Amino acid sequence: MYRQKYSSLLENPEILDYGAYLQCDTLLQCQKPLDKLCNSDELQFQIVHQVEELWMKLMIFTLIDVLEYMQTEQSHRVISLMKRVHMLQKMMSEQMDLLETMSPKEYQQIRLQLGNGSGQESPGFRILVKIPADLWTVFNKHYIQDRNTTIEAIYDSQYQHDDSYVIAESLVEFDELLQKFRWQHLFLIQRTIGMESHSLKGRPVDLLKSGARNQFFPELWQIRNQMTDAWGQSYGKVRDSIVPKQATGTQAG
Repeated sequence: MYRQKYSSLLENPEILDYGAYLQCDTLLQCQKPLDKLCNSDELQFQIVHQVEELWMKLMIFTLIDVLEYMQTEQSHRVISLMKRVHMLQKMMSEQMDLLETMSPKEYQQIRLQLGNGSGQESPGFRILVKIPADLWTVFNKHYIQDRNTTIEAIYDSQYQHDDSYVIAESLVEFDELLQKFRWQHLFLIQRTIGMESHSLKGRPVDLLKSGARNQFFPELWQIRNQMTDAWGQSYGKVRDSIVPKQATGTQAG
């Protein structure tokens, strides 16, 4: 009774100005008809992935602005927009947790609806992973080369916590959050279909680990190793303990 009552309202909503502006009549038809769902979790599966595509669309659009503002060294704009990108990345990871409410059995039923589809075919993700190369090119030119500086100077020998450093760290955070998103996706796969199974294209799911290990800004990660090794040369790799040495033996009574 309740399913029929509210399903009809969902599929034929009253569209007023707010709904017209958001094109809710189109938006709410982007999922399978409720009576065609293979199980009650399929609607969630579709919506989560559709929303992820929308967040990635906004992220890509924002990163295009970031590239343009970096070219004119409008650093405050860059930093503000990168904060937005980071928030979007965190939301994407958080909402993926919804999919862990599915049982492996129910996911297998949904998986049959995907044909040979895979998350690796996500149009938003395929564009998103191309952008870091341009981000690095523009950052390297305008914040390193044109300023006659180096990553080492920005982070260590001439460290000032200036705009070059803050933007570099915003790129590191973007990279880190993207890696976390990919690893979270792997954990979701492990929980639903297992890591030793094969994808819908017949490839071992375990191959996805290689992508999750990828770093888009290796220079910004490597500087940390270089700094630590350089510091280690001055204070030694193995230092004396900060715990006072205890006297050995016992005092005579």
